[in-house]
Amino acid sequence: MEMTATRADVQKILGDELEALRSRIIANHVAAKQVASGRTKDSIKVELTENGGILWGRFPFGTLETGRRAGRTPHNFTGIIRQWIIDKGISVPPIQYIREPSKRWKPKYTPQERGLMSMAGAIAHKIKTEGTKLYREGGRNDIYSPEVEKTVNSITDRVGLLFEQEVEHINLNTKNEDGHNK
Repeated sequence: MEMTATRADVQKILGDELEALRSRIIANHVAAKQVASGRTKDSIKVELTENGGILWGRFPFGTLETGRRAGRTPHNFTGIIRQWIIDKGISVPPIQYIREPSKRWKPKYTPQERGLMSMAGAIAHKIKTEGTKLYREGGRNDIYSPEVEKTVNSITDRVGLLFEQEVEHINLNTKNEDGHNK
C-alpha cells in the first residue's frame, strides 16, 4: 500500500502557512505604526526543520504587543532611544544656547543635537522608571497573537484534510477476504 501524502506535502503546508503568518504579522506591525528602523520587521524569518517549522524574530519581537516594562536598560540606552527618534522621524525642537559662541567658547553640540539628546534622555528615563507607553496602557493583542492562532488552525485543517484524503484512498484500495475490492 503506497501513501500519497508525504513529509514533503506537510512541509509545504507548514512553509506556506508560516510565510503567510510572517506577512500578516509584518502588515499588522506596519499598520500599527510601530516600525522605526525596520530591524524587527526584517528579522522575522521562517525556518523549516525536520520536525516542523519555526518563525524567528529578534529579541524585542515579543514587546510588539506587551511593551517594555520598567527596569534595567541596556548600555547606551539613551543613544538607542536617540537613534529610534531619528529612525521614527520624530520632530524635536532645538534647544538654543543662552549665550552666543565666542572665540574662547565653542559649543560642543548644535541646538538641534541638544534638543535631540534632551528628548532621548527624557524618554529613556521614562521607560526605565515606568516602562513604555504600550506597557503602561496594558499592551495590545493584535500584532501576532490572533495571527498565530489562525495559522495553527489553518495548519491543523490542511494537514488533517491531507490525511483524511489519504484514509479515503486507503479505504478505496482495501480488499475483502475473497480478494475483491470492497
